[in-house]
Amino acid sequence: MRIAVVTGASSGLGQEFVRQISKKEGLDGIWTVARRRERMEELQKQVDIPLKILPYDLTDKESFRKISAIIKSEQPDVRVLVNAAGFGKIGSYSDISVADCDDMIDLNCRAAVDITQIVLPYMKEGSRILEICSTSAFQPFQYLNVYAATKAFLYRYSRALRVELFGRKIKVTAVCPYWIKDTEFIGTAQKTRNSSYIWGFPFASREKSVVRMALTDSRLGLPVSTPGIVCFLHRIVAKFIPGELMMGLWELIRHL
Repeated sequence: MRIAVVTGASSGLGQEFVRQISKKEGLDGIWTVARRRERMEELQKQVDIPLKILPYDLTDKESFRKISAIIKSEQPDVRVLVNAAGFGKIGSYSDISVADCDDMIDLNCRAAVDITQIVLPYMKEGSRILEICSTSAFQPFQYLNVYAATKAFLYRYSRALRVELFGRKIKVTAVCPYWIKDTEFIGTAQKTRNSSYIWGFPFASREKSVVRMALTDSRLGLPVSTPGIVCFLHRIVAKFIPGELMMGLWELIRHL
């Protein structure tokens, strides 16, 4: 059975990946992983292939033992893995709780690595992995400090894993979008004691275009997908300008 596995499938990019993969990849089904079962059941009505709904909280380590047992039992042929589960919080270090910091690290870093490790034995030549990082991976970001650090971790992990998997001919792409206006991400990120450190989100992308470009870049085997002009330019500029200067530039931009 040829399948995709998509985490974070109850909202935003995760849901859109399910929609587009269901139309373009010629698979037998998609395994969706997220906390909110009802959202994934509603998503099933929007796609034409079966979804195997796995309603697990990826900040709970017990969830990985259950997912590992299911995949070992069913032995699927995983053609595409998308690690889209994640969230961020805007604010000073003093505005974000320890629990939120821990959950960001757990979901954005550990969960992505654990799911990848669990799924890789069931991937064959020609399979693809998309790790959903962020343009924030390219530099330190004050007032997004933990989130940006988690995405830098995932970006570096993705780049190294790609090289390790050359021999198995499995493609790994680090997807690094800019702000996306039509997902829950910004609203969730603003739910802190003080999120006024970032005033606006100019030139934000839309989820359909981000997912479409990410899947195309993945098929091409690109190591990094920057699905939009802002994140593409950010990646280039960050290669040449020191992090301290980039943070100074961000200090100006965040007030726009």
